[in-house]
Amino acid sequence: MKPAARVQAAIEILDRVIDAARDQGAPADRIVAEWAKANRYAGSKDRRAVRELVYDAIRQCGPVPQSGRAAMLLLAKRDGSIGALFDGSPYGPKPIQPDEPIAKPGIAASWLTKRLSAADVKGAEGRALMGRAPLDVRVNTLKAERDSIELPLAGEPLAAPNALRFEAGTPVDQWDAFREGRIEVQDHGSQLACLAAAAKPGETVIDLCAGAGGKTLALAAAMDNRGRLIASDTDKRRLSQLPPRVERAGVAVVEQRLLDPGRELEALGDLAGAA
Repeated sequence: MKPAARVQAAIEILDRVIDAARDQGAPADRIVAEWAKANRYAGSKDRRAVRELVYDAIRQCGPVPQSGRAAMLLLAKRDGSIGALFDGSPYGPKPIQPDEPIAKPGIAASWLTKRLSAADVKGAEGRALMGRAPLDVRVNTLKAERDSIELPLAGEPLAAPNALRFEAGTPVDQWDAFREGRIEVQDHGSQLACLAAAAKPGETVIDLCAGAGGKTLALAAAMDNRGRLIASDTDKRRLSQLPPRVERAGVAVVEQRLLDPGRELEALGDLAGAA
């Protein structure tokens, strides 16, 4: 894909993201993943570039923009190199016209911005919310140790005992350590939450909102693969992502349970008093 085609692809994805935001539809990451799956012609570099454009636009916009083009025009206004790609070339965006609507900038919608300001989230914290987050990984202690694991890059040790931080965009998914289950991508805050749970070997533990299983895998490592760990969620699609991650991580204590919203006790009642 040429750079202009990447911008146009990002605009089309943003249109879907905006529609979903208005209708309480699919989250942005799912929409981006669906686009990548449906457009196999896009190489890995193309997919990465389009994904970065989409998420950069989402971060820079305050209120939900009028359209994907309006969101991308905000980026073009701030970055002339993006604006130059609105050249009307084949598969690229049409040239920019005078008085076209441009998305309003901000760290969030106005109602949330007011609450953030009231909580004294401003200055450096506000600017940080506009940028890409660093990439945190958790060393899987079922297969490795943080102090001795060999990785292509040296990560920054964090407060969580198995956490390492890398620059945003570090391709850890291409590392052998990731493919072999020695590391997992997991935000530092999520790792601290698992640490606070203080799960121990031999216990019965329930992850009530397992999702794709990041915290589930961290809890399994804390339990040293001993006991029972029930991964439950109401989202069948997200829960279906867990089995390959469990296998890769070498985890053997996880049981999955799909929950019916509002009827969770029916699926978990047998664990009352045991977990």
